[in-house]
Amino acid sequence: MTASTAPLTTLTGADIVRPTGIDRGGRITVAGSRLADPAPGARDNGGEILDLTGHWIVPGFIDIHVHGGGGASFSAGTAEEALTAIDTHRRHGTTTLLASTVTGTLDDLARQAAALSELVEQGDLAGLHFEGPFIAPGRCGAHDPALLRAPEPGAVRRLLDAARGTARMMTLAPELPGGIEAVRLLTERGAIAAVGHTDAPYDTVRAAVEAGARAATHLFNAMPALGHRAPGPVAALLEDERVTIELINDGTHLHPAALRLALRAAGPDRVAFITDAMGAAGMGDGSYPLGPLRVEVTGGVARLPEGTIAGSTLTLDRALRRAVTVDGLPVEDAVRALSTTPARLLGLADRTGSLEAGKDADLVVLDAAFTVTGVMRRGEWLVKP
Repeated sequence: MTASTAPLTTLTGADIVRPTGIDRGGRITVAGSRLADPAPGARDNGGEILDLTGHWIVPGFIDIHVHGGGGASFSAGTAEEALTAIDTHRRHGTTTLLASTVTGTLDDLARQAAALSELVEQGDLAGLHFEGPFIAPGRCGAHDPALLRAPEPGAVRRLLDAARGTARMMTLAPELPGGIEAVRLLTERGAIAAVGHTDAPYDTVRAAVEAGARAATHLFNAMPALGHRAPGPVAALLEDERVTIELINDGTHLHPAALRLALRAAGPDRVAFITDAMGAAGMGDGSYPLGPLRVEVTGGVARLPEGTIAGSTLTLDRALRRAVTVDGLPVEDAVRALSTTPARLLGLADRTGSLEAGKDADLVVLDAAFTVTGVMRRGEWLVKP
């Protein structure tokens, strides 16, 4: 059945966030798995019309940095756990995501990559993100310091090969021996080199960007603070228009002033809101694994026993709601940071990230308080409003 002959679903009455602005009381038509030009007489083609007056319709969210959810972790390296995490985030509006691993031995990471790559090939994941083991010991955060190592070419190639072409991103500290060469290798292999968990000075980060680095892993977190004499990674990453900036907008990882600073310096076209979520996302307080470590979640905040923040329990619907209702971002800017910008970074802008005819029917329905009431992925309702 072609898109033109598929039964139509028409959504009417909602405020729709489109690339050109907000379409008040607009109309979206879904034909099969794709968005179509609005067509009259949807019922004539066996279609359904849903009146969503008083709601918002936004593109499906895209999370480029997430470790798990629903009590499950991508680092477990099993399809069952991965699908649980994927389903948890989908029900909160994330229709596309990368599976992020946590520092482990090369053997463990290669095993995880092999298992997760099958889910990429099935279309459940958009790719893999290796966060570690090529990060700075002094900025390791919730990564096991005993398992960190320099990014020797052989080690980087081993992980890329294990992922069978599904590795889309790797976080590394460019000041480590072989760091700049690793950036070049990743770029040659079609993976995004992301600067993060780093003590690199300003000039080293600039060199990494010149070598091909195109993303900043959770800017401000796990790197030196911005200094007026030693500007460090923050300044180098913010000032270069080629770099996409990850921000964790959960109210714990960033002070609102830091968020506003990054948005003003980079603009919403260069900012990607991420969750950096671990298994506790979508769950309650308690003890959860994060790679080989245990994390305690209290009051929705994940920490190692000594108090270090250990990822988040965030979902992207909460990041959007906070951006609009607390931080005062226009809805259009929040949507760019949640959908359009990460789609462009991943090379998926021709398929998803905005509500345009011909793209995948990935969308989220929100009520007036920006709470998710509907999620559609590729034309199928995961949560029906």
